Amino acid sequence: MKYLFSLISAAAFLTACSGSKTIANTQSKINNPLPGYWQQHVDYNMDVDMNVNTYKYTGEQTLVYTNNSPDTLTNVYYHLFFNAFQPGSEMDIHSRTIADPDSRVMDRISKLKPDEIGYLNVTNLKQDGMALQSETVGTILEVKLAKPILPGAKTTFTLNFDGQVPKQIRRSGRNNKEGVALSMTQWYPKLAEYDFEGWHADPYIAREFFGVWGDFDVTLSIAKNYVVGGTGYLQEEKELPNNKKQLHYVAPRVHDFTWVADPDFIHDTLQMPNGPLLNFYYKSTLPQDRLESWKKLQPKTAELMDYYSTHVGTYPYKQYSVIQGGDGGMEYAMCTLITGDRSFGSLVGVTAHELAHTWFQFLLASNESTHPWMDEGFTSYISDLAYDKVMNKNADNPAEPAYNSYIRYAKSGTEQPLTTHADRYLFNNAYSNSAYNKGEVFLAQLGYVIGEDNLKKTIKRYFDDFAFKHPKPLDIIRTAERVSGLELDWYLIDFGETTNTIDYAVKLIKDNTVILERKGLMPMPLDVTVTYDDNTVERFYIPLAMMRGEKPTTATKIADWAWAYPFYAFKTKKAVRQVTIDPERRMADIDRNNNTGSVTMPDSVAESTKEN
Repeated sequence: MKYLFSLISAAAFLTACSGSKTIANTQSKINNPLPGYWQQHVDYNMDVDMNVNTYKYTGEQTLVYTNNSPDTLTNVYYHLFFNAFQPGSEMDIHSRTIADPDSRVMDRISKLKPDEIGYLNVTNLKQDGMALQSETVGTILEVKLAKPILPGAKTTFTLNFDGQVPKQIRRSGRNNKEGVALSMTQWYPKLAEYDFEGWHADPYIAREFFGVWGDFDVTLSIAKNYVVGGTGYLQEEKELPNNKKQLHYVAPRVHDFTWVADPDFIHDTLQMPNGPLLNFYYKSTLPQDRLESWKKLQPKTAELMDYYSTHVGTYPYKQYSVIQGGDGGMEYAMCTLITGDRSFGSLVGVTAHELAHTWFQFLLASNESTHPWMDEGFTSYISDLAYDKVMNKNADNPAEPAYNSYIRYAKSGTEQPLTTHADRYLFNNAYSNSAYNKGEVFLAQLGYVIGEDNLKKTIKRYFDDFAFKHPKPLDIIRTAERVSGLELDWYLIDFGETTNTIDYAVKLIKDNTVILERKGLMPMPLDVTVTYDDNTVERFYIPLAMMRGEKPTTATKIADWAWAYPFYAFKTKKAVRQVTIDPERRMADIDRNNNTGSVTMPDSVAESTKEN
């Protein structure tokens, strides 16, 4: 096959790259990657009163909804997340029937007493003053409109709500295991997202969230001795009768509003030069060594903020808060909740991950129900790099643990494609390995395919082009194509939409001839190191034909490998002693044992590599 042995010249590369820009600038880009793009808009105004003794609260909500879609809407849907924390809910039953339930949930919801459950009730719901028909179905409020919302039109919804904060089980709740009084996440009637795919009124069963961007104006009345932190900028604080206080917050352009409160919080601040004000809320009752860790965390958080702003894009808000609360680590608008009784390394690690979510979950905000790997995986990738940097770990490959976990998962027989809905994984472990580990490998391995410098440019341009736009999987691939000049649809299809695996092997080393074998279904370009009999080493690069080009490399470029050919042969100028495929282990090859070595050439292999 002359195709296999011919040498090819390097293809020209398109290196259209963009530096970090402000969010304002992304809105006025001339080359809009999404012509015709639209998204809905919401403006929330809420007045809430919390009773810290009964854990019950009441509120009024006015919501102005702008229909920027080309569609006429006759229904809307609200999320009522707290209804998940009731015996018999979908979250409860799912946790009790899945083979490997989350250890934080298990059967705990089924055992909640009436004064421990969560609930959220909506009353007096109106559209522009007209009463509406609605039905609560688990965690979703289904609403039939009094009048359709025409394309480009606005409408105003008003309602009253009352809720009870559940015993802390998953993300939201009261009195978590470290004694934080109130972790108020996903606590209010929240309008579901509507986009070009339609409504996203997913029930709250186990996973995370998808929301509509808008401006929030929230007034909270609470016991005077409680320290409150979370989303938004405090506008005013005033005393009320009965030992209460009123806090008024505004939060521009967010898709959620979170707050946490406890009477024993220490509140520290750190103003970053030319950056946001960092807030830290943690309990004064922590052991002394943990209190010291929270102090040491603060400059590290500033380093992390700098890292993400430099390597992804500029953080656009005026403040960010790291708050002790919740049940582990979970990101929200302008803040994160983390459990705080941790070693210093663990505290930095969880903060690195949750802070990175700000870029991928709250600024890019892909749909976490349908594409959780675009958030969890990409967050894991950039936070592993950031943690390695700020903690001076100097790992050869900070993503290596994710590679190893994914490879075990791919060989386990339990893998499901990344296209699986987050709630539809057969095992929680499969969800975690897909969303976190395979998602991280997707991005790290993309650097192997297009080159590390191109990956860095891709991440920054992806953020620049798609911040505040709810990107889809194709958007990251098309961005990488624009930056690298390569065709990459095959990468998204094989690694993202199938469970095809990568497995390349050294089939033969004989004198000056090397024969390689593709054993897995997924195609890849190859980095190959050849050690000659005289102990010299040469690096080769074998492009993948369907990429229609090559990544930048100083290695010796040889002929393309077309995927359908199971074998590939190339000749060298000197006798070869050893060959290693992917010596830096940046490819998720599921069998690395056959990546190095030599064998005797079978007749069938010799025949398949003859010139035609």
